[in-house]
Amino acid sequence: MQQEIVERLKTMLGVEISRIEEDGEQLVVFTPKSQIAKAIGSSGSVVRAAELVLKRKIVLKETEG
Repeated sequence: MQQEIVERLKTMLGVEISRIEEDGEQLVVFTPKSQIAKAIGSSGSVVRAAELVLKRKIVLKETEG
């Protein structure tokens, strides 16, 4: 995966990202459990905005921490 996409995601979501996996046309983003709500945003606004910019579906998954 391009480092540029990783850096853009970190900036857009505003959270620590432990890893990102590509699953077909979607990105699976792993972030600490304590930061998942921030990554989603109010009513999903943050993650939806990131999806629009990257033109890819984003699935957030929790890691411990």
